[in-house]
Amino acid sequence: RSCEARSTAVAPTVVELYTSEGCSSCPPADRWLSTLKGRSDVLPLAFHVTYWDRLGWPDRFATPEGTARQHELARLAGSNSVYTPQVVAGGRDWRDWPKLPQQLELSKTGGAAPASSVSVTVSREGDIVTATVAPNQAGSLSALPALPALSGYWAVVEDGHQSKVRAGENAGETLNHDHVVRLYQPVPAWPAADGGKAVLKVSRGVAENPRRVVFVVTDATTRRPLQAVALGC
Repeated sequence: RSCEARSTAVAPTVVELYTSEGCSSCPPADRWLSTLKGRSDVLPLAFHVTYWDRLGWPDRFATPEGTARQHELARLAGSNSVYTPQVVAGGRDWRDWPKLPQQLELSKTGGAAPASSVSVTVSREGDIVTATVAPNQAGSLSALPALPALSGYWAVVEDGHQSKVRAGENAGETLNHDHVVRLYQPVPAWPAADGGKAVLKVSRGVAENPRRVVFVVTDATTRRPLQAVALGC
């Protein structure tokens, strides 16, 4: 069967948590990310990184691709180091969680967030998921003249995971995880003045770990999110 999801006029705040089951300071951040479930104004993603694995407990959710993304964001921000737990909200390092930057900005201005110039439709036919990027009806891609190119990425996300940790800093703890990125796949840049399309082949997963397929459109230079949508069927 087929299904479809469309982005909203105002883009959700993409919240990326970089975490590890081997890090004793990470479980509070994992629990906080779980509280964001079900919100339409926030799109949470938990990237488990690999560099804690050598310290006693291999994180089964850690991926080299997620680790590489954290290093890339650090490089773009002018930093030579990464850390956990790190929250990146709207493409920027955000150390003031559990507050969210969009909430703070709206409370300062008393106004509404501006509409994104980009819209995304994600549709599924069997195991084939397609993302289509186009100008938002409230604006156009030409409203972003300083953006020569857009890029994006797929994230396949699962909820409801649990691990009993037997070694490392969290030995003896039972950890619960939501929004776990099981697959991260960047999409090459395309001209901002053009529409874009990307295709991903992915199974529906299992019922006990509800799976969503996320597509995020980013500024090709800064990698900051411009629009995002999650398909949960």
